[in-house]
This record gives sequence, structure tokens and C-alpha cells, in this order.
Amino acid sequence: MSTQKIGIIVSSSRPTRIGDKVAQWVASLAPEGTEVDVIDLAEVDLPFLAEPEQPATGNYTLASTVAWAERVSAYDGLVITVPEYNAGYPAILKNAIDSLHAEWNGLPVGVVGYGWGAAAGAARQLGEVLDRVKAVTLPGPGLSFGQALTPEGEILEAAPADDVRGLFEQVLTAAQQAVTV
Repeated sequence: MSTQKIGIIVSSSRPTRIGDKVAQWVASLAPEGTEVDVIDLAEVDLPFLAEPEQPATGNYTLASTVAWAERVSAYDGLVITVPEYNAGYPAILKNAIDSLHAEWNGLPVGVVGYGWGAAAGAARQLGEVLDRVKAVTLPGPGLSFGQALTPEGEILEAAPADDVRGLFEQVLTAAQQAVTV
């Protein structure tokens, strides 16, 4: 069996974000033999809904969209680390999803929320959008401030490492099942 490649998405672009720390921690829990790539949406620099045609046509004309489509297509699955902003998830993540179409269909996507209340509202909303684009949505654990991490992004001993490992197993299993179908 070939090595499976999983992308870990940092979905916040705020200057004071801790998403990169959360994503690195999640990446560190990947099973041995899994290729992991941390994807920082702030660095992807995708313009907001700038394609002249609807993403469903698949006629991407902008270099940034073409590169994003190729990058997403290169993964066997993704894990999105998502904070909650005003009971929702970051606009940069919504734009990254809405800029593509067919690339999400059947792609296993795990979700790890973090923040106050473990970003439960953001994770729920994100799950609805991922379901709409026909991704294979795999809800994961949430990390709550004061229990699993600090507001500065320090991961605490009580963080649900085993649950994240379990999410990786779900993503990898779903990716393998997609290949054999």
C-alpha cells in the first residue's frame, strides 16, 4: 500500500492566531508512515470568489485557483483545524471551500475545532458546508480553552490526543475505501 497524504489546514489568517500551533500538534499525532502537509490558508492567498465562472463548471482560469485545486486534489484526505469567530468559522476557510467544487466530492475531511466551547458552533456549520460539497465529513474532537489548550495556543496535557489519532484513522480508512470503490 502506498503512503497516504493528508493535509492539515490552518483556517485562520488573524495575525494573533494560534491555528498554526494547533495544526502542528494535530500533525504530530499522524500515524507513522502517513505523509502530512500543513496548509496555511493565509499563505495560499486565494482571492475572494474571483473566478469568472461558477466553481461547478471546473473552468478555473486564475493561477491561484488552479494551484489550489491541484493542491487539494493531491491529498487523500484533509483535517481542518478551525476556530470559532462570532459563532461561525473564518471567512478565509469558506472562500477556500467555495472556490472549488469537484475537488471536495468524496474527499475525507476531518474537523478539529478549538477555542471557547471547543468551537462547536463553527464545527457544526463547517460540517453542513462540507456535506453540501459532498466531502466525507468526519467530526473530530474539540479543544477548549482552559481544558485542552491555552488562549496562547499551548497544548495542555488533557488535550484529546487519542481522539485526534482516532480521527486520523477515520480519515485514512475513508480515503482507502474511496480508492477501492
